[in-house]
Amino acid sequence: MDTHIAEAIGRPDLVRLDDRFLCLRFETMKVVSAMAAVRHLLDTGTVRRGDTLLDSSSGIYAYALALACHRYGMRCHIVGSTTVDRTLRTQLAVLGAELEQMEPCGDDLKLDQKRRVARIEEILREHPEYHWMRQYHDDIHYLGYRAVADRLRAETGSHPLTLVGGVGSGASTGALARYLREHTPDVELVGVQPFGSVTFGAEHLTDPEIIIAGIGSSIPFGNVSHTAYDTIHWIGFEAARAGSVDLLRSHALFAGLSTGAGYLAAGWERAQAPDRTVVFIAADTGHRYVDSVFARHREALVPSGLAPRTVRSVDDLALPWSRMAWSRTPQPGRAR
Repeated sequence: MDTHIAEAIGRPDLVRLDDRFLCLRFETMKVVSAMAAVRHLLDTGTVRRGDTLLDSSSGIYAYALALACHRYGMRCHIVGSTTVDRTLRTQLAVLGAELEQMEPCGDDLKLDQKRRVARIEEILREHPEYHWMRQYHDDIHYLGYRAVADRLRAETGSHPLTLVGGVGSGASTGALARYLREHTPDVELVGVQPFGSVTFGAEHLTDPEIIIAGIGSSIPFGNVSHTAYDTIHWIGFEAARAGSVDLLRSHALFAGLSTGAGYLAAGWERAQAPDRTVVFIAADTGHRYVDSVFARHREALVPSGLAPRTVRSVDDLALPWSRMAWSRTPQPGRAR
């Protein structure tokens, strides 16, 4: 029996969609990393109950950290993106978390991220006793995924495994690949990125619709281990929406845009290597995309009519979907 709702929320479901095609489905994935990170900080004496934990977030991590703070008797202070919606603001307020939300700055998410970091630095000067969680740079956020990797290995058996997921801060896919490869070195890792993200060198090409929240970045992230990734897919809004709608229509799985993008990439990888078991990550539910994605489901493209453009260089990337063999190479210069 769980002693706190965060433990239940952080436990994923493993759903078989087809032969050797699986979905690792979370209600809110970053609860896994936030809970383990806070436990580690308490166990090592880095923080004490009652201390204030501080971080920047575009949404999901804010909720995860607020839950972890609620569980362990900590205070929570979030500098939030303009993308934090009313539902999340209300939840954070009731949970006792303090939210400072950035004012809108057009479509410039890079400016939004830089402003949030600048505000974090101001707060730390005012309150040096606060602990900055640094979800993008501190690899304590890897720790919670070991148990998930152990379960995934136990349930998929000895078949060759390909893991597909949005890169984002780098913690989820990077940690799962690290822990899985301790026992099975041939695990392949496929990362999913939006156009416009600096992480794998696509900052020169922007999506005319929207940037998919949470799977890319306009600033370098220290937790992204570029040498862990075998393949990268860059997927735009229209293609991701096609994936999200088809996932709900075909498999009754209600998940967000990052999951739709991962589902699309995973389906392609499975077709190229039918002997491998392919698992894609569904990081959260689709509730915050009801208006922008699911209410417009009749506009969605048909996934069977989509295919990635295979490129050898990031200079050749093109919307709506590109794929490149990354081959575990180091990060591009601007991502350092």
